[in-house]
Amino acid sequence: MAMPTMQPPAEPARQCEYKYFDGTTRTLYVTEKEFPYPEGRLIISRTDLNGIITHANEAFVELSGWNREDLIGQPHAILRHPDMPAAAFKDLWDTLKAGKKWFGYVKNLRKDGGHYWVYATAVPNVRNGQVVGYTSVRREPSRKKIEEMTALYKKMLAEEKGGQA
Repeated sequence: MAMPTMQPPAEPARQCEYKYFDGTTRTLYVTEKEFPYPEGRLIISRTDLNGIITHANEAFVELSGWNREDLIGQPHAILRHPDMPAAAFKDLWDTLKAGKKWFGYVKNLRKDGGHYWVYATAVPNVRNGQVVGYTSVRREPSRKKIEEMTALYKKMLAEEKGGQA
């Protein structure tokens, strides 16, 4: 299933073509608007083994800017912000496929081109000894960690593109 087309927002945005791990591309519109993490709430989603969203709690729906119907059945990569290095997601998937818990800081892209930061914990869902999917629980990250991760991810992206940070 192709991801929904992203519409240009009313506010100034940079346009970029983003290539996903499966080779598909999507035009993204990215603004500088950051949305605050909802205080005292957890963002929870579940996916199948291929990263397709099967459950999204209300906090996830609200912060992402998408309707629940738009999220369910889509790859979790629908939220992938172009400022995130591919290596971060490779680490996530390698860890989960090894049956282990993953922790990390993620900058997510909203439907409207804005973004929000999370501290994510992702775990395999095991039923009768078999991994059947994954659950991710996101918490509010500290501003200090967001600043640290912004610098690190910028450096990692530059390295991925073969340049210098």
